[in-house]
Amino acid sequence: MSSKRSLKGRRIAVLAADGFEKVELTVPMHALKATGAKVDVVSLKKGRIRGLNLNLPATRVHVDRTVEQATADDYDGLLVPGGFINPDLLRQSAPARDLVREFVQSGKPVVTLCHGPWVLASAGVLEGRTLTSWAGIRDDVVNAGATWLDQEVVREGNLTTSRGPQDLAAFVPAMLDAFAAGPVTAPSPQSATGSTGGPAAGSDPQRSSPPDLVTTATRWSPRPSTAALAGAGLAALARRTAKRTPSHDATGAAVVRNLG
Repeated sequence: MSSKRSLKGRRIAVLAADGFEKVELTVPMHALKATGAKVDVVSLKKGRIRGLNLNLPATRVHVDRTVEQATADDYDGLLVPGGFINPDLLRQSAPARDLVREFVQSGKPVVTLCHGPWVLASAGVLEGRTLTSWAGIRDDVVNAGATWLDQEVVREGNLTTSRGPQDLAAFVPAMLDAFAAGPVTAPSPQSATGSTGGPAAGSDPQRSSPPDLVTTATRWSPRPSTAALAGAGLAALARRTAKRTPSHDATGAAVVRNLG
């Protein structure tokens, strides 16, 4: 199926929170808009959410709807980008889990990569499915009942997954194909696992070491300034002191406000 197919008239929801991996949201969203799709960023709160480049702050994006305002009926597909923080926040939100579950059960395309499948695991929709993800959450995916494959892209039923930003060149065309195809019937757990003896037996093995890209980026992160560390410590101390003192005076209250 050609990834150049037009998505004009299709509405796609991008479910994300603070801490999303910037390229995993902005690159797919640009590709979707370029093919004519209408894209809404759906999040836990109104306003803007902050992206990351691995562990460093990146730009913000505008939120179009909150999870309480969105339903699968409003859209033709769902994209869940990854990042280390974003899916961890989403998986702790009952409305976010409900929205993901609604999309998966509807048969509409659900596309995710990197740590995004964490949200699907917490939504309880991975039993018997076959997918890929960031290698670091392989065990979480398998423990959720899925078969994990160490591949650039895995497409099964209405679920399309990829390992991370290193696979964007393969992921973006697969995403466009999935959204162009529209709803499909999700495979049953029996057909997904086949005769492999269960998801763990059919899964590719866990990696033996973390990727150099991440460990190197963390090692070369800029050091926080002494002033910033001192300010954060003073603010935390002031807040703790204020909480322990029921009748703190106006000067103490002003210190808390200024340091916060």
